[in-house]
Amino acid sequence: MYVKKFEELSKDDIGIAGGKGANLGELTQAGIPVPPGFVVTAQAYEYFMDEAGINDKVMSILEETDINDTKALQAAAEEIKKIIVESPIPDDLVMYIREYYNELCQRVGEEDTDVAIRSSATAEDLPEASFAGQQDTFLHVSGDEEVIEFIRKCWASLFEARAIFYREENNFEHSKVYIAVVVQKMAFADKAGVMFTVNPSTGEEIALIEGSWGLGEAVVSGDVTPDNYQVDKRNNEIVNVTISDKKVMYTNDEDGTSVKIEVPEDKRKERVLSDDELIQLTEMGKTVQAHYGEPMDTEWAFEKDMLFLLQARPITTLGGAEEAADDASSDLGDVLVRGLGASPGMAAGTVKIVLDIDELDKIKDGDIMVTTMTTPDMVPAMRRASGIVTDEGGVTCHASIISRELGIPCVVGTGDATTTLVENSGVTLDGKKGLVFEGISQTKEEAPVAAGSVEAAPIITVTEVKANVSMPEAAEKAAATGADGVGLLRTEHLMLTSGIHPGKFIADGNEDELIDTIADNVQIVADAFYPRPVWYRTLDAPTDEFITLEGGENEPREHNPMLGWRGIRRELDQPEILKCEFKAIKKLHEKGYTNIGIMIPLSQSPEELKQAKALCSEVGFEPHKDVEFGMMVEIPAAAIMIDEYIKVGIDFVSLGTNDLTQYTLAVDRNNEFVAKHYSEEHPAVMKLIERTIRKCAEAGVKCSICGQAGSVPHIVEKLVEFGITSVSSNTDAIADVRKTVARAEQKIILDAARKRLE
Repeated sequence: MYVKKFEELSKDDIGIAGGKGANLGELTQAGIPVPPGFVVTAQAYEYFMDEAGINDKVMSILEETDINDTKALQAAAEEIKKIIVESPIPDDLVMYIREYYNELCQRVGEEDTDVAIRSSATAEDLPEASFAGQQDTFLHVSGDEEVIEFIRKCWASLFEARAIFYREENNFEHSKVYIAVVVQKMAFADKAGVMFTVNPSTGEEIALIEGSWGLGEAVVSGDVTPDNYQVDKRNNEIVNVTISDKKVMYTNDEDGTSVKIEVPEDKRKERVLSDDELIQLTEMGKTVQAHYGEPMDTEWAFEKDMLFLLQARPITTLGGAEEAADDASSDLGDVLVRGLGASPGMAAGTVKIVLDIDELDKIKDGDIMVTTMTTPDMVPAMRRASGIVTDEGGVTCHASIISRELGIPCVVGTGDATTTLVENSGVTLDGKKGLVFEGISQTKEEAPVAAGSVEAAPIITVTEVKANVSMPEAAEKAAATGADGVGLLRTEHLMLTSGIHPGKFIADGNEDELIDTIADNVQIVADAFYPRPVWYRTLDAPTDEFITLEGGENEPREHNPMLGWRGIRRELDQPEILKCEFKAIKKLHEKGYTNIGIMIPLSQSPEELKQAKALCSEVGFEPHKDVEFGMMVEIPAAAIMIDEYIKVGIDFVSLGTNDLTQYTLAVDRNNEFVAKHYSEEHPAVMKLIERTIRKCAEAGVKCSICGQAGSVPHIVEKLVEFGITSVSSNTDAIADVRKTVARAEQKIILDAARKRLE
């Protein structure tokens, strides 16, 4: 059969409908909302080529073409396409296409309805190769004559220069790759984009969504740097929102065609997707992934309030979740440009700026290709490059997908790389952090795995298990445990290692030195754990720890430093020290260490949280927008008033159970006369812990624990039952805590199953 409706196709019909057509049929049959349409099959293309008698001529031209000669390849492609578009289509095939198009018009209740004509090669959208952008798509095609005309143009696009090169490089025989054509009702999108159902670089179970205004063409092509959203699929928690300056969009012109226009000024920096829309998309992504049984790359569109899926294919560029963190960037030169890390890895080479397709020949092996945005025609040159940098685009655009597939480090969406970087200069790029550094650096090689070594299967838990870190030199060991991040990075040891009172730095006019001292030490920890989160707790040293420092002679002599001038109460009295801490973390974020969050200690009033956030804003570092901002809960007042803190705004909470216990029970755990009365399992303490966890869970606020209770197995079981997000323990206890967490999660599942059977 030469033409088939989506309803007649499934994912097993790639040989008939190509990858795109087969998947649209599969989605339709699975009940996923897909704009209706039909497929002109690969057999129709084969019939056309045979009847026109042009097969041998096309193959002869290909055999005589050197694909590495860009000009010769383009000339051959143009010759073949001209042959195809000038060859007649058999009358019976024309009749079939007209019938199916007219039936589609009747089904949607529109005369000469607008359709998209999309290629669907039989070697396309496969798990081992995406063929991203190799053939053409035509939008807003209307009327049966136009439909037939553009189907023929779609057939011809099987022989675009980029498609020929791609097949040769991936060892696909030209004579065995056929093309089906999807004819699909146009979705008049208000907003559209791409969704990966897992993070394509790390494999994490995070829905990675990119969206912009108008049709999705702007996102897929890389013409716009879209908004970027990340949603934790386990609980639909929105873990990251990055709003971009969306300069252009594709929309419907008066004549029914698609046209690129400037986005109105008031919408350029407006958020595209609401929380509800993100959750709706994530749920659809989970449904699609569950149906296929593997992570998927999808294209979506909202037409008014209706969500449609326009395409789905297996992710071809999936990275490993256990990929080691790059640490080479800590030894590099100045950051020249910043963008989005689109394809992980380090690359160094000579800058070659490409502003026109005719300049591709300047890219030699090992160069860093810098361009506004890659196009499918650039793939041959991309393959020669050691790294890619673009002005526009997001992590789901053409440059990102192809770079990941080729294994080339890539940074996209820099905004100004083509004007900032200097032709023929040496640079090093970090494709994970999205940074381009001055100078060429020798990146470190991974040590080979010893022959015969066998690793035990990792224990996977929904509740994260993190590490408590006090000293930078302990970070590498803590990270090697596989901890999911740092739940508590104590500032005191980082800041006090200098032997100088932080106030003395300020008094002597050495604020920058204090900032560098903090930043340099925190960077060691952030590097070891990147991209896993690191929660930095601002200064919380009691006065008796400051007295011995140079400049500490004026510290007050307190009768009970534990209940005295410490934590956020002290830092609000000495705001210049706190500002230096904020500036240090801001400096690290600007270097690409965006995995660092800030939390304030020992707060007894939401007003303290407000003041701390205001000081952070004063240094040009916006809480919740530029950095995740949270708090410790160590005082009963904070646990009791957690609702009020949530109203003020917090991204995360960490329970400091050591202090919480002694403040609740009026027991100094270091006092030998009363230490026997100290117990984190006291009912009052456990009620405060449970209240905090449950209130945070209701509000979607991440909640962790970093006190000693986080290392006690039977307490951990209760914390998991309460709904805690993560447990942070000392390095030597991480393996045991993870086992305890896994058992607790399994027990909850088992208990729930048993109840259903009762």
